[in-house]
Amino acid sequence: MDELNPTPLTRNARQLRLDTLVRLRWLAIAGQALAVAVVRFGLGFELPFGLCFVVIAASASVNLVLRIEFPASHRLGDNAATILLAFDILQLAGLLYLTGGLANPFAILFLAPVLISATALTPERTLALGLLAVGLSTVLALTHRPLPWFPGETLTLPFLYVTGIWTAILLGIVFTGIYAWRVAEEARQLAEALAATERVLAREQHLSQLDGLAAAAAHELGTPLATIALVVKELHHSLPQKGPVADDLRLLREQVERCRSILTKLTSMGQEESAFLETITLSHLVEEIVAPQRALDLDVAVKTGGEGPEPMVRRNPGVVYGLSNILDNAADFAKARVSIAAHWTDRDVVIEIRDDGPGYAPDILLRVGEPYVTTRSASARLDSSGEGGGLGLGLFIAKTLLERSGAQLTLTNAAYPDSGAVARIVWARQAFERGAAISPQPEARGTLTQESNNSHMRD
Repeated sequence: MDELNPTPLTRNARQLRLDTLVRLRWLAIAGQALAVAVVRFGLGFELPFGLCFVVIAASASVNLVLRIEFPASHRLGDNAATILLAFDILQLAGLLYLTGGLANPFAILFLAPVLISATALTPERTLALGLLAVGLSTVLALTHRPLPWFPGETLTLPFLYVTGIWTAILLGIVFTGIYAWRVAEEARQLAEALAATERVLAREQHLSQLDGLAAAAAHELGTPLATIALVVKELHHSLPQKGPVADDLRLLREQVERCRSILTKLTSMGQEESAFLETITLSHLVEEIVAPQRALDLDVAVKTGGEGPEPMVRRNPGVVYGLSNILDNAADFAKARVSIAAHWTDRDVVIEIRDDGPGYAPDILLRVGEPYVTTRSASARLDSSGEGGGLGLGLFIAKTLLERSGAQLTLTNAAYPDSGAVARIVWARQAFERGAAISPQPEARGTLTQESNNSHMRD
């Protein structure tokens, strides 16, 4: 569905805040300046102090321009962020060239811009920045100014050792880049899926409020309609009983009675359906989610039972949606049969949904319930247009909504020789029945409206 499409969210999540990058660059500039000053004045090593500070000042100048030209909340596009990170790599390479090349222990900082890119930019741009860093590392391994050292002495590291440093930088860029990208991508997917869950839940809650809105509208219209009916009745008694005016009054009175009948029906709908919409038994909850499947050519077996009185639950749109989503998923993959078993004890309430389909593939089973996990097995792939638009959000949304109600959802495969998937939802009975004892009394709305009408319709 369009409302669950994560493309705009993905694009916004990837945009790097300028303020974040500027702060990180100020930190790098301060560290570079401190390191150069300590080497020159603290340790007394000779190095091109002026050229080093020219390179550092170039980075500081770019930071000042960015801070002046753009607000702190500005988000960088991919091109701008890539250019700035590439500049940081070039600036670091220039500073390392003046201070010993890869023999300088600060050469490991080549990883920083690539790491930032991996968390905020696309893999293609991160790869380009990584290649730039590796290429400049190769140049620095071959040509650079001497490493600052004691006067009259030169520290020359073996080329094999320098090659090892180059290899460490290469592997560090590859490993940290892939790791950071994967972690950031999973965080983005989780945020997108949670946003989709919030929209689905808001829609379900909106639908559940329609009954209350209808009853409120009936109550508000009851008083003016009763006044109109009273005036029509008085005019009917005071005016001639025959003639065009009498016919118009008779028609007006009939229409008022029709309006009253409609309002009475609205309020009685609230009385009849409020108990169902507010507080229901576990059996009724199961029947509600099974009802849409009754029209399909699929055998849905329902079994309920338990110890003690049947638990009551205050109707939660999130729970209904989550259970319906799991049932729909089971129906999509089932060969011929789906079974639902609801059981309760003094401590727990359990709903178990089984199908006779292929079950979850081994590589999917460990990640089932995570966002964007879309299939059970290669032979079970379906081209459906269910909730989530095929994005793999269905089970994730269901899992999130059910866990918010206090449930624990376990998704497994049936034990051999049976086949199919098993979804087991377990609540602590206290959590399942929370709020059921404080449901609002539905009769109040209709009674108030009816009494208002009766008080105004007396002669």
